[in-house]
Amino acid sequence: MPQRKPLHLHVPEPTGRPGRDTDFSYLPLSAAGAKRRPPVNIAAAQTNDLAFALIRVLDDNGQAVGPWAPQMDEALLKRGLRAMMLTRAFDARMLIAQRQKKMSFYMQCLGEEAIACAHALAIGEGDMCFPTYRQQGLLLTREDNNMVEMICQLYSNERDPMKGRQLPVMYSSKKQGFFSISGNLATQVIQAVGWAMASAIQGDDKVASAWIGDGATAETDFHTALTFAHVYRAPVIINVVNNQWAISTFQAIAGGEGTTFAARGAGCGIASLRVDGNDFLAVYAASQWALERARSSFGPTLIEWVTYRAGPHSTSDDPSKYRPANDVTRFPLGDPIARLKQHLIVLGVWSDAEHEALQKEVEAEVLAAQKEAEKFGTLADSHTLDLASMFEDVYKDMPAHLIQQRQEMGAAS
Repeated sequence: MPQRKPLHLHVPEPTGRPGRDTDFSYLPLSAAGAKRRPPVNIAAAQTNDLAFALIRVLDDNGQAVGPWAPQMDEALLKRGLRAMMLTRAFDARMLIAQRQKKMSFYMQCLGEEAIACAHALAIGEGDMCFPTYRQQGLLLTREDNNMVEMICQLYSNERDPMKGRQLPVMYSSKKQGFFSISGNLATQVIQAVGWAMASAIQGDDKVASAWIGDGATAETDFHTALTFAHVYRAPVIINVVNNQWAISTFQAIAGGEGTTFAARGAGCGIASLRVDGNDFLAVYAASQWALERARSSFGPTLIEWVTYRAGPHSTSDDPSKYRPANDVTRFPLGDPIARLKQHLIVLGVWSDAEHEALQKEVEAEVLAAQKEAEKFGTLADSHTLDLASMFEDVYKDMPAHLIQQRQEMGAAS
């Protein structure tokens, strides 16, 4: 009998650590415009090649190339650029506010702005998004968004629409189709599938859009959601944001080594795409494709958005402890804002001067909203909610024992 070596486990390791540049060759890429755009009624199994490729539209020169290049007019492109810049300015200002102890913590989407902002422009009125905690762009892109309310939620002040019952960044807005964010991982995906099934049962034409990070795809709820979505052909988009890191854990720990996260959809019989998440045009085009497929009763789509978390996981995290500081500048898919800016300049409808003016405009808009929100208090000034509010919005008619407790606390009945 041949001698065998003792068994051992394989523990994935990132290709870069502090002091050692990341080798991004682990990330399979495709040339811009190189991948086919199938019809929306294609059988799910016939999209399997697109789960291992990378759909891209913008080339290195800022040109939109290939079959996925969407029909977007100048106004829509500029609106998308503004939404991304507003989101980044919002994040920057709120990060400072957290450092000033005006809120307990904050989570940026730095480097990932194109995914939520382009998707927000593609979805229809009445569609429902089930986001995680890095999709603030879904709200900030909307023209009916109330930024003051978002900041009040972060501060948990008297104008907080959640009345202090949610952690900062866990927004909720029924009127905007933004389902309440949960701190529990992967729960929102199976909820989205259930909502989509209900839409189909009612004979509606509304689509659910679920969001999850690469790390949370290891959770059981994610796989259960895939099964239900496939079996019942639910009108749902399952967005997997692969930003390479889940807190301090590299994406390979969740199963991204040697395959793609889009392949998980393919393995479950779901149409699956792998898309350049830093390419605003590619995000918009892929979102439109998946939405049309779902709305036409052809079933769900799983999209892996390949991007990079440019900032820390949260304000409690120090990424310099586990990855190289220069990863952001070396990431092969670049900066989504810079890439769309270049495209608009190539089209002849934008300039550096206009870009600088817009930057000042969005920064002023965020600052004005922040000043308005701070009139209602922050964590730093010890401004707290009325304790009696904890009894509200639970029962339509408050039961006797809660009325008694309110009275014992000194509040009016």
